[in-house]
Amino acid sequence: MKKIVAILLAVLMMIPAFALGENIVKIGVFEPASGDSGAGGKQEMLGMQYANSVQPTVEIGGETYTVELVYADNGSSADKAPSAAQQLVSEGVSVVLGSYGSGVSIAGSQYFADAGIPAIGVTCTNPQVTAGNTHYFRICFLDPFQGTVLANYAFSELGAKTAYCLAELGNDYDVGLCHYFQQAFEALGGTVISDTFPTGNSDFTSYLSNATAIGAEVFFCPVSIAYSTQIINQAAGQNVTFPIMGGDTLDSNVVVEAAKGTNVKLYISTFYQEGGSPEFDEGFKAWLNSNSEALTNNGGNDMIAAVSVMGYDAYFVALEALKAAGSTDSKAVNEALWDVTYDGVSGHIAFDEIGDAARDSAYIKTANTETGAWDFVTVQTVE
Repeated sequence: MKKIVAILLAVLMMIPAFALGENIVKIGVFEPASGDSGAGGKQEMLGMQYANSVQPTVEIGGETYTVELVYADNGSSADKAPSAAQQLVSEGVSVVLGSYGSGVSIAGSQYFADAGIPAIGVTCTNPQVTAGNTHYFRICFLDPFQGTVLANYAFSELGAKTAYCLAELGNDYDVGLCHYFQQAFEALGGTVISDTFPTGNSDFTSYLSNATAIGAEVFFCPVSIAYSTQIINQAAGQNVTFPIMGGDTLDSNVVVEAAKGTNVKLYISTFYQEGGSPEFDEGFKAWLNSNSEALTNNGGNDMIAAVSVMGYDAYFVALEALKAAGSTDSKAVNEALWDVTYDGVSGHIAFDEIGDAARDSAYIKTANTETGAWDFVTVQTVE
């Protein structure tokens, strides 16, 4: 008898959940788990994964659905993004979250549009992500705002009058944010020298030397985590005196660890400062420390990256859209998203007529080179 019961249980485990009557809704996770932005993409995904552990089900049309996260690695590359987007389309997801990196978001966008699947940008800050379409939304601030915030801080608070901007050639995020920084900095009366480096570059000494030669008082490089750590290490080796500045991509424990023990001054703008929501912080850290893989994907410690907070909020915005739609049909979810509002860990989220969230402030943080942690500086707004 025991043998028969065991066989029956084994057979039941082999039967797909839908055959047993379980309702499942799929949320696509369009993120880089490899490539130059892999570290940041993994941290953004951690927020979604933690959110899914907190609330693994959602009520849709009076029925309970189990939420399944479906992953597709876009490889941090605009060339690989289309196949990752097509993978999620073929999986039948109702809504997509991502991506970390504006370039890959833009590269995958049309495939979601053609399939009638809405996407919620988490930290992809380039205006082109949502411009000219009705399917891509976003919960973060935009680069025109972020670039202005950073330029204002560099000019007014750091006293810089000459800035050197460095971006990866062809990277929409880097190039776009440098453009907005330069625009705002020059409007204040400052001087900007802009430069780009080729993909795959690992030697930044000449760029740092050029910045020193022109008398730059700030070095603005809103690049990927992989590049920024190399720049910080090489800046320390050259004993540069100017501060290094970056956007939200630099908000990582991997980056601040690179600055630890050096004389490099590092400032960034970002979406969240640890301590802003003690309840979230405590829960997320406990979850990280109970999961060795998650801890590894977070860079080896439980420091909270702002992108993880944003991934967490994006997941719950998706749930709100599913509830409002009363259906798992992607087109219904797309329509419902326009009216979704959600009070998240990162603040109030509501979408404007373009699909962008109304964000009017950014956190400025600096690297504590003694402790290897981020120190809060100020909340910066733009008049």
